[in-house]
Amino acid sequence: MLIDTAKEVIDIEIKALDEIKKKIDKNFEVACKILFECKGKVVVTGIGKSGIIGQKIAATFASTGTPAFFMHPSEGLHGDLGVLSKNDVVLAISNSGETEEIVKILPIIKRLGNLLIVMSGRKRSSLAKAGDVFLDIGVKKEACPLNLAPTASTTATLALGDALAVALIKMRGFKEEDFAFRHPAGALGRKLFLKVSDLMHKGEDIPLVNESTNMKDTIYVISSKKLGVTGVINSQGKLVGIITDGDLRRAIEKHENIFKMKASDIMTKNPKWILGNEMAVKALQIMENYSITTLFVFDKPDTTTPTGIIHLHDILKAGIV
Repeated sequence: MLIDTAKEVIDIEIKALDEIKKKIDKNFEVACKILFECKGKVVVTGIGKSGIIGQKIAATFASTGTPAFFMHPSEGLHGDLGVLSKNDVVLAISNSGETEEIVKILPIIKRLGNLLIVMSGRKRSSLAKAGDVFLDIGVKKEACPLNLAPTASTTATLALGDALAVALIKMRGFKEEDFAFRHPAGALGRKLFLKVSDLMHKGEDIPLVNESTNMKDTIYVISSKKLGVTGVINSQGKLVGIITDGDLRRAIEKHENIFKMKASDIMTKNPKWILGNEMAVKALQIMENYSITTLFVFDKPDTTTPTGIIHLHDILKAGIV
């Protein structure tokens, strides 16, 4: 019974989306052109369920290159209309087209000369008549069994709002980098903006020993720095090798007493490295390609003095993947 109800609701909403799809016409192109050419911001307004959908549409616009915010019509009547400038475009949402709070702010919108895009389910409503462009969001049936609660109509409105946003993305040539810039705390933003230098260990936290360092001290450095590795430098401070936990295990298996040896005896020469100004995601790619977990960091390709070290855990902790 409940499963059947769920499927019925989804079927009704799919039909509503099909209805909206068939209603998309030249008005949609005009609305896109108005939004694209807007010199100010897009002010989205609506009340009730339409207002909630309007908030989502405004948020989608703002995050995809179209400056926008949501204005509650009741608050607009009590001062918030002061945020409107003559270069702004208003997108008003009302299924009935007769929402009192929105109808009351229409004279002010018209007096300011703002272009008005209307999303409504009634072509002959007060709101539709006042609009410069009308986008039909009317559906034949709500998913609510009483045909009262906004369900299919809000789904259709949301989809049409997404269609506007995506069309504008294409018109603006909006790129992945642009999206990341507006989402610096998201995974994509971190992937495109975090550099190796932002995540690397530096200064006293870099595990380093000299070529002549005995194994006891070498093991201490590997253990105390907690990265499972140490770099090996020569007398000029240049990186000449690396010793990992694995190198230690192999040395123990191969030699009777590694404590008679020095760092240069068991190090792996020519360790992998990366520049500090490279993106952290590139460090991850290098680690994956060579099945390693650390990279030493240089400031310049011709300077092999390590200025940092980055570990796989640092990248994962940053949420890049």
